[in-house]
Amino acid sequence: MASIYEHNQQKSVMLVSVHAIGSRNPMTRLARRLVLKGLHVTLAINDLALKNHSSIVGGVHLEYFSDGLPEDHDRLNGDIDIFMSSLRRFGPGNLSALIGSCGRKFSCVITMPFLPWAADVAAELGLPCAMVWIQACTVYQIFNCFYNRINEFPTENNLENMVVNLPGVPSLRAEDLPSFVLPANTMSTFDSILKEVFCNIHKYKWVLGNSFMELEKDVIKAVNDAGLPFWPVGPIVPANCSGEEDTIDGDLKGVTPFKSPGESNCLEWLDKHPPASVVYISFGTLLFLSRKQIESIATGLKSSKRPFLWVVKLPENQETQKVEILEEIKEQGLIMSWSPQTAVLSHPSVGCFISHCGWNSLIETITAGVPMIACPQWTDQPTNAKLVTDVWRIGVKLKKNVEGLFDGEELERCVEEVLTGSGSEEFRKNAAELKRAACEAVADGGSSDKNIQLFVDGVSSSCL
Repeated sequence: MASIYEHNQQKSVMLVSVHAIGSRNPMTRLARRLVLKGLHVTLAINDLALKNHSSIVGGVHLEYFSDGLPEDHDRLNGDIDIFMSSLRRFGPGNLSALIGSCGRKFSCVITMPFLPWAADVAAELGLPCAMVWIQACTVYQIFNCFYNRINEFPTENNLENMVVNLPGVPSLRAEDLPSFVLPANTMSTFDSILKEVFCNIHKYKWVLGNSFMELEKDVIKAVNDAGLPFWPVGPIVPANCSGEEDTIDGDLKGVTPFKSPGESNCLEWLDKHPPASVVYISFGTLLFLSRKQIESIATGLKSSKRPFLWVVKLPENQETQKVEILEEIKEQGLIMSWSPQTAVLSHPSVGCFISHCGWNSLIETITAGVPMIACPQWTDQPTNAKLVTDVWRIGVKLKKNVEGLFDGEELERCVEEVLTGSGSEEFRKNAAELKRAACEAVADGGSSDKNIQLFVDGVSSSCL
């Protein structure tokens, strides 16, 4: 009789993602893990680089489906409402056609939160559907309680005093909540998508979370006790915990290049600095700081006199030379427009990470065991910052001034507090413990590894 592994090799699943790094990275990394578990995996992306040919990267078959927009449309920096509207209009038919043209019988469609229509495509084809939740389980709980009206949330009348208490979640004030659940939210497209997801959560047979039991034990238990599907399979980061870039990520950069040329020297630069001495700063791939905020960061770094590695994304394609203070501090650190983040975070010379607290960056930081300075901006980032400071206690949060911005003195204070302050030893200890737990979760027989195997077995047995 064939072993379950041999049987799984005959099973095919299709993952569906948009071509945005924050969504694509966890999907590609999960795809690779499913390959290693013996499944045949196809990843469908609206990536124009794949339009005229398919690719196989790390055992994952990459395929293209059209989002209905012209080739010259700016998908990354253009109007998000236009993009999502076109994707909803043309995506279902094009994805269905792709599934039919692949020449394989798929056992499951695996989608992500911002493509809720993929669950309907799966249902029309008689296939079970799974969703990869690419944010914290805490945020999953918040959205479920908000969109299904299970708990009260802040309104314009009680915004200052309202405290939200949810099962498994610390008490949250308005400033700690995802921006999508606040009355000032203007992102109606994402609001509609999330409402559709959580009011139709029954469409998903599995929800695979980019978290791990040891990180969010209380809320994961509360969610599952309430009858919601949530299987933590994370951290979904590059395949090993040493910080080296994962094969599939590295190869995908070749398929869809976004790395700036001539910037691979940052690791050599880090080699020249003592352990835990460098401040690393990055605000993700989508967020552009204002010139004023860039100047505030630079002022704080200059005052701290600490070496730094800073990934700067200037608005309107400005050159760094046009921001005078960046010229003043260029000898103190290294300023880049891109960095190999997982490798940087795992480098022994990095002492803290100033981050917007996007979940991908946060989960990579936890896996690397690096203390943080949280500077949240919008969406799930304020909630993630709350977890960093009050639950896991691996860092501090930058305080904003009356204008809603932070200044250089505040940044300098936070850097000193994390690197040498009275709580620095606790931050490093807690970060190291989470790093160990993260690596154990994805190791053979770990909590997340077991959940991935249960999912693979479920996909296989449901189609026998």
